[in-house]
Amino acid sequence: MVLRYVDGRVFVTKVLPESQAEVDEVALAGDILDEINGCCLRSASPGQVGGDSGLGCPLCCPLLPSAASSLQAGAVLRRLKGEPLTFRLLRWRWHDGTVFEPLLPYLKALKEKEPQFQLQRSPRPRGEGQPRQLQGGRLLYNLQFLGQTSAGTYGGKEVLEGAITVVLERSLAAREVLFDVKEAEVLVQEKASSKLLCHHPYPSLCPAQLLCHHPYPSISCVGRCTWSPRIFAFCVLSSPESPDGSTFDCLVFASSSEQECEEIIGRIAAGFKHTEWFV
Repeated sequence: MVLRYVDGRVFVTKVLPESQAEVDEVALAGDILDEINGCCLRSASPGQVGGDSGLGCPLCCPLLPSAASSLQAGAVLRRLKGEPLTFRLLRWRWHDGTVFEPLLPYLKALKEKEPQFQLQRSPRPRGEGQPRQLQGGRLLYNLQFLGQTSAGTYGGKEVLEGAITVVLERSLAAREVLFDVKEAEVLVQEKASSKLLCHHPYPSLCPAQLLCHHPYPSISCVGRCTWSPRIFAFCVLSSPESPDGSTFDCLVFASSSEQECEEIIGRIAAGFKHTEWFV
């Protein structure tokens, strides 16, 4: 996201293409970024900010009791590095589709500072494919889980093509699943029962209701099939504490379109970057 200070408030002025904010389809240009993980951004000091590198404005943060009024948001974000970020937004759009009236003076000032600014009414169209299902306020991918196979002790991208072939040759019945690419992990659950699939490499650290989530540090690679652009796979750590060394499993999925497949791979790859502090 590109952010801009206007009279003590931090506005989203642009949602960058292919960014995490765009694929999450939550923030829109014109919304106000009100809080980050409970840290208040009201009465921010002047300065234009952009991207994910920091906000560059002071804030009040209950997470940091000793914070002074001159505390910079960038410093708070550095303290939160590696943690999932929760944003509180003030929507520019009211229930009837008109501009929320208290924001009109701010938006007028923003337009004067950035004449090219335009309010964004909806997320960018995703193109063809199955409609994504809404669950807990998040949009999930409708995919087919084709199966999984052991990749041995090496989990590099070189094993994906062979693993996909092995799974497809088994001709197992595909299972309809909901696929959620979250900030720090990937969740896969059966569409009919909402039962989570697969396993977690550290059972003692996994809550009972999340028996199959895959934190990004446990995913070693992701990629799609070269001869079938709708099929992709990723390798996950299956036995990190084995005396013979770590082993990996390869999970294979089919998406509804090539574009959706590329989007999912891109989001998982972005997750690697967002959580690289873990490893």
